[in-house]
Amino acid sequence: MLEMIVRTVLIGAGATLLLDLWAQSLQRTIGWPAPNWAMPGRWVGHLPRGRLVHDDIALAEPFPNERAIGWVFHYAVGIMFAAALLAIWGFDWARNPTFMPALIVGLVTVGCGWFILQPGMGAGIAASKKPNANRIRLMNIIGHVVFAIGLYGTALLIR
Repeated sequence: MLEMIVRTVLIGAGATLLLDLWAQSLQRTIGWPAPNWAMPGRWVGHLPRGRLVHDDIALAEPFPNERAIGWVFHYAVGIMFAAALLAIWGFDWARNPTFMPALIVGLVTVGCGWFILQPGMGAGIAASKKPNANRIRLMNIIGHVVFAIGLYGTALLIR
């Protein structure tokens, strides 16, 4: 059981770290803005108050340590996605990883951002309220493919 928990945490955190490195490389090479994890942290901070959907999360009441909350949330979600992968494909996947299950999880989890986080933060379904919605959608898909590579690569590294 402990081995399963440790592998799940390492795989999820490793995949999330690769996604963060990808975001940094995009910022440095093409000027794509880095994620502002304070805004998801603010969104999470409002959840216990019963507030799931905001018109614009940037205008919502700030929370102390919202950036730290956002970073913890970001990595916790990555770990939960790794847990979902192992729950569906079994723990043996962590010992003998293949790419297709990681890719499926990576692509399916785009929906969490499109249908939960983005609408909840006021961006609309799949960023539909943003002027550059198609670019955001494409970058979401690419980012989740990078996350999938991270799931698979981290599992390979620790097997």
